[in-house]
Amino acid sequence: MQEILDAILSPDTTSADFAAIKLPESYRAVTLHKDEEQMFAGLDSRDKDPRKSLHLDEVALPELGPGEALVAVMASSVNYNTVWSSIFEPVSTFGFLERYGRLSPLTKRHDLPYHVLGSDLAGVVLRTGAGVNSWKPGDEVVAHCLSVELESPDGHNDTMMDPEQRIWGFETNFGGLAQIALVKTNQLLPKPKHLSWEEAASPGLVNSTAYRQLVSRNGAGMKQGDNVLIWGASGGLGSYATQYALAGGATPICVVSSEAKADICRAMGAEAIIDRSAEGYKFWKDEHNQDPREWKRLGGRIREFTGGEDVDIVFEHPGRETFGASVYVTRKGGTIVTCASTSGYMHQYDNRYLWMSLKRIVGSHFANYREAYEANRLIAKGKIHPTLSKVYSLEETGQAALDVHHNKHQGKVGVLCLAPEPGLGVRDAELREQHLPAINRFRNV
Repeated sequence: MQEILDAILSPDTTSADFAAIKLPESYRAVTLHKDEEQMFAGLDSRDKDPRKSLHLDEVALPELGPGEALVAVMASSVNYNTVWSSIFEPVSTFGFLERYGRLSPLTKRHDLPYHVLGSDLAGVVLRTGAGVNSWKPGDEVVAHCLSVELESPDGHNDTMMDPEQRIWGFETNFGGLAQIALVKTNQLLPKPKHLSWEEAASPGLVNSTAYRQLVSRNGAGMKQGDNVLIWGASGGLGSYATQYALAGGATPICVVSSEAKADICRAMGAEAIIDRSAEGYKFWKDEHNQDPREWKRLGGRIREFTGGEDVDIVFEHPGRETFGASVYVTRKGGTIVTCASTSGYMHQYDNRYLWMSLKRIVGSHFANYREAYEANRLIAKGKIHPTLSKVYSLEETGQAALDVHHNKHQGKVGVLCLAPEPGLGVRDAELREQHLPAINRFRNV
């Protein structure tokens, strides 16, 4: 691996040089083990510890197939799907790998007794498979996490509709929390030149998800002047939604759980902020019954910020805990756009407030290649900024996942893979200097 790293760190290495490097037979990767699927059986979700289930192993380099690339991973990040994988919830991801493995002889590679996790990367292309023309060894890239086969007509209007759509590093193997990753080349995007490796790796999944969910016509189709309620507005997903609302001429109403998180929203430029912990919102009376009075109290608080208007869009991702309130506070004809459900998948809401007020619930999941490209382009132009708050080593991925699991993080947490230290990989120092306060704002809180 040292030869690969030296080539990346040298400014004089050519594409031909990268193509000539002999690839190793194995590499280090963060894995789950199939024989440990039941290790947390009987425990409450919060008591399941990713540090016990995530391993740093030496794994075999996978075979390179047509339309694929092997990428040297300089940095990755932890998303909530890494947390789900690590605690085997809501199901073990080995079921995903088994089903994918039955699709073809080539996909059989993914059905292994270990699962290499990770749905983000920034790195350098080492090899490309047959039929690849747009990428070559030495290209500096980031990867979005949509894996599709596109053999069905269903996916050709919106690739997210492909029946064989999967999330790389979650529903496929050979993910980004590793020294080398295997991706389809239609996952690759140019690395933003003004960012370090770890900064460039951090937006991928959450930035593209927020773009589709809030901005795209496939999601809420946000427009100028909209009032947008954003749950978890300083978190990995919400921090991008907040930026998109501000950049798009909308008014974000940011819901957070602490004053420190409120300060981050203010640093992004938001003014309407609700600290749900300080204001004591409890949307559930008990395990089975919600409290509509708390929905009404939240609606009244929102109208204090908006001059009496209800929200046009609710950016939903907590799920069970907040969904009843989200449906209630949305204006007549408004949209609740939902993904993730980090507090639980079984949503409950009073349908009278949906049907009689002609509201819409829109499901949103990651993004298609075009949406991911547009989201990455905005990062590269310095219009939207990474929300990286902390960087871990590959050996510390379990701790990183635990921190995300317990919501101890701000924004996104990065993981150094091949990169020996933070701050490497910046190619446009001038553009970086223009945006340095915004790039660092999550680190400075």
